Amino acid sequence: MTETFTLYKLIVLYMLKKVDFPLTTSQISEFILDKGYTTYFKLQEALSDMVDSELLEAETTHNRTLYHLTENGTETIRFFTNKISPGIQKDINEFLREKQYDLKEESAVKSDYYLNTNHEYEVRCRIVENGFSLIDLKITVPTKTEAETIANNWAGRSQDIYALLLSKLL
Repeated sequence: MTETFTLYKLIVLYMLKKVDFPLTTSQISEFILDKGYTTYFKLQEALSDMVDSELLEAETTHNRTLYHLTENGTETIRFFTNKISPGIQKDINEFLREKQYDLKEESAVKSDYYLNTNHEYEVRCRIVENGFSLIDLKITVPTKTEAETIANNWAGRSQDIYALLLSKLL
């Protein structure tokens, strides 16, 4: 049991080591659950344990969590990559190669909202590439419903909005 739980953690660390951007819970889950390595609850337990032990850093917004590899996580996977079978490594590499653009785009588009000191909701919508913001937009709205709608719609419309802003401003 302990060995298999360790393997789940190593798979996650290996995935994050192979990309230059954070991965969401759903992206990690897509690979691990589709391959049948473990259950959703065991994966959640492994992710939580890795955050607690500072192998991963979690960046949480209202609708998702992004996982970043820490220095401790990088060091750990460097020492223990050989504990992941070549077959699993191959599966991970193929998954990341096939979906890299989609995975990167999904993790680059971020949105969140919060109640500000004026008792209005501030929505922050961003597109981040290589750690730098391409756009960082804040919009204030009166209701939580409007804030949630904007935050949820940002992912699907961010590219169009970014292009529109550039065309209007340049």
